[in-house]
Parts: sequence; C-alpha cells; structure tokens
Amino acid sequence: MNTEQREWLAFAGRVLGVADGMEGVKLAAITKGGSDRNFYRLSLPEGRTFLFMAYGRRQEENAYWADIAAFMAGLEVPVPAVYGHDPERGFILMEDLGDRDLWSRRHEPWAVRIALYRRVLRRISPLYTRPLFSETPAVPTVPGENYSRRAGDDMAAAGTMTGGMEFPPPLPRTMPGYDRELYRWEHDYFLAEFVREVCGIEPAGREEGALREELETLTTRMLVTGPALVHRDLQSQNIMLRGDEPVFIDFQGLRRGSLFYDLGSLLYDPYVPFTAGEREELVAYAHGLLSARPDPAGREEEPPRLAMNGEAFRVAFLDGSAQRLMQALGAFGFLGLKKGKEAFLGHIPRGVANLEDAALANRRLPHLAELAARCREAVRGRYGEQNL
Repeated sequence: MNTEQREWLAFAGRVLGVADGMEGVKLAAITKGGSDRNFYRLSLPEGRTFLFMAYGRRQEENAYWADIAAFMAGLEVPVPAVYGHDPERGFILMEDLGDRDLWSRRHEPWAVRIALYRRVLRRISPLYTRPLFSETPAVPTVPGENYSRRAGDDMAAAGTMTGGMEFPPPLPRTMPGYDRELYRWEHDYFLAEFVREVCGIEPAGREEGALREELETLTTRMLVTGPALVHRDLQSQNIMLRGDEPVFIDFQGLRRGSLFYDLGSLLYDPYVPFTAGEREELVAYAHGLLSARPDPAGREEEPPRLAMNGEAFRVAFLDGSAQRLMQALGAFGFLGLKKGKEAFLGHIPRGVANLEDAALANRRLPHLAELAARCREAVRGRYGEQNL
C-alpha cells in the first residue's frame, strides 16, 4: 500500500470512528466509466463496505458533487449516502451501492424494464418540477471544513447531508447552465471528435452552412423548451439499483438546461436497446408525469408543470435526444481514440443509429439525419456492430 492509499484509509478511519483499527481493510479499484476521478471499494474485516472517491482538482464540476448530492437528497431524489467529505483534499466516503445498475437489466423482459424506467422517471422528476426561482447558489454545507457523519447514523437512508425540507432546498453551486455557447460547443465537439476523427467526414461549403443553420435553430428551440435542472448524463450506467429502486450517481454536471436533454439521454441511451414502441411508451409516460394537470378546486400547491400536448412533447423530446446524442458521440470518439478507453468505441454503432433515427423522426433536422446516415455507413463493421 502506497502513501496516498494510506492517507485515504486514515481519512476513512476518522470518518468511521476507527482511526486506530484500519488493519485488514482492503481497497479495490473501480475502473468503470470515463471519469477522471478515482473510486475504490473499501472493505472492512467484519464485512461492511464503503465507496471512497478522490476527485482532485482537474475538473471544476467534481468539487460540486457533495453539495449537489445534499441538494438532490433534499428534493427526495435518491443519491448515495455521504458519510464524510474533505473538500480541501477532495476525499469523499459514501455508501457502497454495489455493482447492479440499470444497464445490467437491459436484457430483462419489457414488463420488468418498463417498471424500472417508470420508477426512474418518477424519482428524477423533482429536478424537472422544482421552480427555478433562485439565481443564488447555496452556501456549501460547511464552507472550507471537513464534513463527516458517522457511518451507522441513518446509514440505510438514501440521504446525504440534508434532511427533508418543507420548502425546496436552495440551489447548490453548479456549472454554468446551458446557453447558446454551450450548445454550440457540443455541436463543435461532435463534428470534431466524431464526424471528423471517427467517421473521416469533413462537412464544408454549402453542406456545412446548411448544417450549422439547422443546429442553430435547434439551439434556439432547446433554450426555450422545458427549462429545468438537468443531470446531464442520465444514462443507464449512472443509475444504480438498490433492490429495484433507482439511485442516481455522476450528477456533478447538474445545471440549468432543458429537461428534454435528460429524457433523450435516458431513452435514446446508446448502451441500451429499445424498440420504437418501447420508447414511445416511456415518452408518453413522461408526458403524463410532467404535464400540467388542472386542479378543479383552483389550487396551486404543486410545482409548475409543462403545458404541452403529446405531439409537442414528442417533438421536443426528439430535439433533446439529437442534442444529447451529438454530445455522447463526440465523447465516444474523444475517449476511445484520444484517451485510450476503447470500450466506448463499441457503443458508436447504436449511438449513430439512434441519432439518425431521432433526426429523421424529428423532421426538422434533415441535414443532421443525412450526416448521421453517412457516418453510420462510414463506421459500419468497425466498432462492434453487434451492439446494434
């Protein structure tokens, strides 16, 4: 065990109240995903396990994880319980949720899967229905100090540092919300890291101009449709299962945006197969969950909901899906080719097929649909087409 790992164990020992009894504790690295953070499963001799995260300072959003966890718990959105946080060194000790995620259930019968996905949509929905009144971020739970909660104090709860509240908790510090510049950045990321680097295609001239104009109008629609807080990476491998109950992870990128970005991330997930009918069932369910429902008594006790009919909701969902899939494909290219994480390349075939499908169904993105079709042909047979 090296010096760094001994430092991690010393932190965990202080949090757990066994600073002098960490002999025999095991650390096992968890390498899943594309994160730059370090995760370890910490196993105590008597059998209890915890998850340790060292997040460092390389990405600003990583420092927001703990406060966002507390905020989400205050909304009763399930997140891992946090037992200790040292913001100065970037250490967090949290609940170990095991290895079962929503992705692991992808081959279950649809009757089982649809129940899981409906539960996911219900449990994440407070992010989308919480009023965005405050522009002032919450003060960190304990500014500049170590926070810890003794393991065993309400350990089974899916809370973190925040208990239940009568009113919505104040917004935490997050990365800047989606604006025109960020949407354009995702378009550029897609064109550079996927279209050019993976597919070997370089749109130019009139083709590029028409595509850019089309994406600019997509951006305009995204800016005005479904304003909410968004997870930003709401896909099957970021939804753990405690029994059949979802618990959300990797939410450090939470920010203001369009809720349809999250719905597209979940229901056009390149990691999971859906039939068109299955996806339509879940889109209809999300519409019912999030749409305005008139109260015959004239009360206004529920948070504001979307006033959109089913067709408008479906089209907005297709917009959000196209936007999210462009970002995801850019990430697959970047992580797979430039970061050496080749597993991401295996998800390209389904990802680009999903993008083509969403753009075609949208009918307002013909140039993007054509480009996606060219990319699909360019990668055919290269990156594990069995994933389709």
